[in-house]
Amino acid sequence: MKPIRILIAPNAFKHSLNATDVATALEQGLTQSALDCVCECFPVGDGGDGTGTLMIQKHDGLLVSATVNDPLGRPIPSSFGLVNNGHTAVIEMANASGLQLLQPDELDPLRATSFGTGELIRLALDKGVREMVLAIGGSATVDGGTGILRALGIQFLAADSTALTTPESLTNLETIDVSGLDPRILACTITILCDVDNPLVGDQGSAAVFGPQKGATPESVNKLDASLRRFAEVAHRQTGVDMTYLKHGGAAGGVAAGLHTFLKANLVNGVDFFLGFTNFGKALDQADLVLTGEGSLDEQTLHGKGPFGVAFQAKQKKLPVLGIAGKVPLEPNEALNQYFDVLLAIGNGPADIPTAMQLTRQNLVRTAQQLGNLLALTGNVSLRS
Repeated sequence: MKPIRILIAPNAFKHSLNATDVATALEQGLTQSALDCVCECFPVGDGGDGTGTLMIQKHDGLLVSATVNDPLGRPIPSSFGLVNNGHTAVIEMANASGLQLLQPDELDPLRATSFGTGELIRLALDKGVREMVLAIGGSATVDGGTGILRALGIQFLAADSTALTTPESLTNLETIDVSGLDPRILACTITILCDVDNPLVGDQGSAAVFGPQKGATPESVNKLDASLRRFAEVAHRQTGVDMTYLKHGGAAGGVAAGLHTFLKANLVNGVDFFLGFTNFGKALDQADLVLTGEGSLDEQTLHGKGPFGVAFQAKQKKLPVLGIAGKVPLEPNEALNQYFDVLLAIGNGPADIPTAMQLTRQNLVRTAQQLGNLLALTGNVSLRS
């Protein structure tokens, strides 16, 4: 009997392991099991932190080093990637404007801006790129992308022509001066990978839903939402584009909405774009079984998260899909069952969240090994549906 060909295509386990480390842990467990298998690791991203890095690696791209401003305006080393013979820049927002760059006591979304990401974009333009792909997950900002736009030459002005440079100051916005916008950016195709559908403002908007994890207090959330509403109002007046309830507009603190409105950026489902960009379908053609996962596999997974994109494409090819996560639903879930044949939680016993996260790798290896042993016992009968 031929060995089972297993495609290991997990997302990151947030705050614990990146997607590549998850994939290698699962591979280790399977190869240590009694199962006769051949594994291919294909870690995936859906626009969240780390997606850009995976895309650059898959295309064997060139990494370009740069010094830019972090969310609080301090110079830091950063980078972006060039792929497709230098025609396409892949920019990871987290590398310049990410939560990972700040200490917990530094989180301040009323002041933090996306300016550093704009600097990366400007540097990519200097390389002559004609296309840009932005992975915007993991940001520390709720500025509607105004920092990026400022780095590219747009000015946000109060009634007295004072330049507004922080999110909290946007409530005083009166005019958006686009006369200084770098014309090279309008000649580029810009694609923004989004892993959420949230609008810019309101109860489900970027400030309300994502502000708290970036350090916003309830009072700060209200201020940020008011700033974004004012930004949308003035932008609508000047451009005719209403970004207020744009699908995906709230991604990365409103970066998606701001860049769609002023740079004509295309907002796309992150994992669908990623899988196409990295030729995932070719890997699927070689597989007998697909193993995917993320920190929590639940109903939210079906709203554009990485494992859903993987499972959807696998099911199109009638492949069995196994989902592994730190947490899975207690009760059977009909919607999830349409895409995942098996859902496994990796926990080895009662544990608080910090402890569970610390043990993620060991639990992934153990669970994959036990899964391999089980498949070996069953004799691997007719894996294809």
